[in-house]
Amino acid sequence: MKIQITQKLRLLAILSLVLLNISCDQISKTVVRKTIEPYQRIQVFKNNFVLTKVENTGAAYSLGADLMPIHKILLLQILPVIVLLILLWQILIKTNYSKETIIGFTFIIGGGIGNLFDRIVYGSVTDFLILDLGIIKTEIFNMAEVSIMLGSLLVLGAALFNKKEAAFKEKQV
Repeated sequence: MKIQITQKLRLLAILSLVLLNISCDQISKTVVRKTIEPYQRIQVFKNNFVLTKVENTGAAYSLGADLMPIHKILLLQILPVIVLLILLWQILIKTNYSKETIIGFTFIIGGGIGNLFDRIVYGSVTDFLILDLGIIKTEIFNMAEVSIMLGSLLVLGAALFNKKEAAFKEKQV
């Protein structure tokens, strides 16, 4: 009985985190679509943090924007659906991932679904954030990419930390 409740709570937590990431992304994009004109620049904090609106018909850095429609569908819609479903399936059925890894994957899946939704529904992904902190300058991005980057850093950090922890434990034995 306790195992079933724990599994249900785990499933609920995973799906809730995925939905939270999708929601943050889609709400922010909806606000931008309704309030910012294409290419309008709004300086939130000087030139360091700028809001603008660009519709990207490709992937990162507009890669694939010039592909034939069928290739775009295959590479930017069908392939990501398959990858995201496999990743979601893995974290739902495999219980030996660390909490950090699971959270990271939920962020990656949520961000991926957010951009995938845009591609399917609107034919493009709405990007609207630019950061310029001197040594760190970004291209234009959106909240889905923030989720994907944070998730990737969590997964990478968990993998590195778990490797160091395992090596430390081996030395102790």
